[in-house]
Amino acid sequence: MRGREDQADWAVTELAAAELGDPRRTRRLIDLATALGDHPSASLPDACADPARLKAAYRFYDNAACTSAAILASHLQATYHRVRALPHPVLAVNDTSLFDWTHHPATTGLGPLTTLQQQGLLVHSTLAFTPDRVPLGLLGQDIWERDAATFGQQPDQHDRPIEEKESRKWLDSLAVVNVAAAACPDTHFIQVGDAEADVYDLFLAERAATVDLLVRAGQDRRVEANERYLWRALRQAPVASQVELVLPRQTTRPACRVTLAIRWRAVTVRPPRKRAKEHLPLVTLWAVLATEQTPPAGEQPITWLLLTTVPITSAADAEERLSWYTCRWGIEVWHKILKSGCQIEARQLATGERLERCLTVYSVIAWRVLWAVMLARTVPDLPCTALLETEEWEALWCAIHRDPQPPVVVPTLGEAVRWLGRLGGHVGRKRDGAPGVTVLWKGFQHLADLTTMYRIMKPAAPTIPTRLVGKG
Repeated sequence: MRGREDQADWAVTELAAAELGDPRRTRRLIDLATALGDHPSASLPDACADPARLKAAYRFYDNAACTSAAILASHLQATYHRVRALPHPVLAVNDTSLFDWTHHPATTGLGPLTTLQQQGLLVHSTLAFTPDRVPLGLLGQDIWERDAATFGQQPDQHDRPIEEKESRKWLDSLAVVNVAAAACPDTHFIQVGDAEADVYDLFLAERAATVDLLVRAGQDRRVEANERYLWRALRQAPVASQVELVLPRQTTRPACRVTLAIRWRAVTVRPPRKRAKEHLPLVTLWAVLATEQTPPAGEQPITWLLLTTVPITSAADAEERLSWYTCRWGIEVWHKILKSGCQIEARQLATGERLERCLTVYSVIAWRVLWAVMLARTVPDLPCTALLETEEWEALWCAIHRDPQPPVVVPTLGEAVRWLGRLGGHVGRKRDGAPGVTVLWKGFQHLADLTTMYRIMKPAAPTIPTRLVGKG
């Protein structure tokens, strides 16, 4: 990870390479991202503070030259830089989320989501994570609107080529991972997807030599084995080990620790019957079945079946693949930050194109919030300058300790994040655990105001008079 000496300003680091046709637009992007990053939940008028800055923000979002692709391209370069600095595999987690602006009916350029009446945009993002769940940044992002004229009227999905289906998004995500692999040739990338990513074409798609797949099985595929079907084949495999995991809160279950029995084996998967005319090849994969041993009364046991192109030769390998898959939760947390923390669905910009640019900027801001949380949990002893500028941590220290004079020794990242959590309402009792993303983004907003006041009130450095040298 780069320290603050390499990134005196996070917005400069992430966005200064954006080629928007005019350097003034790039400077405006940096200024806008800084303002919005300081106040992620605030409305655009509140975040921009003064009329001139607000007008500049609206002009930026309305400028066709300020494309989402150009904004994202700068952040991608910063992501690659972080990836290249790491020795271990990088998990390219991808997922789709619906962004709903139905409550702003005057907005144009949107499309139906789950119904014709529900209007918004679909966003498929690919984020890079370390195996310790530290997000390194975006690797790609596609934003699109569905066509209302054809919504719900497409022929059977099995009769259409994948290029005409939304499931193409999984292949598009793989393409951006291949691009990342070319930029980071010494890194092993594993593309991670949920059950919706269980698309046969994905296993056949061309991959760079350093790119592999890890997908949760979404259907019971036919396999070349006596058991004939995937799930039956894995259930017949012996239990190789047991692992304990802490699962996040789910719809019907609170966060809890579970014990999973692990089975694994190599499988040769046959192509779908409905595509027999295409004469598709068989695919050899490795499968891991994880089953909850003692589910709570009245609850269905947690059961995951994972398919991967990464060879498995031992129980430790199977456990590692399971651990990689659990990193997929990180992208769901990132979506939560975008929607709840950055209030992206509350933005009113009149057109879908403007909302796309806004969403791209906030995507980077949401990454920074999640990065701060996870970095502090994995490497808490780093100097807090890995995250905060000098005046930011000084203002934070003075506010928390009620002392106008900051210390000479730089606090650790773990300490700074705990203090940010306190600003955001985290009590900090033992049973409360570490600060989460909700209190962190609130803490960042308070810190921006504290830092502004600290800069105003901070005594100027004493000037040393020049010594006059004369005769006598």
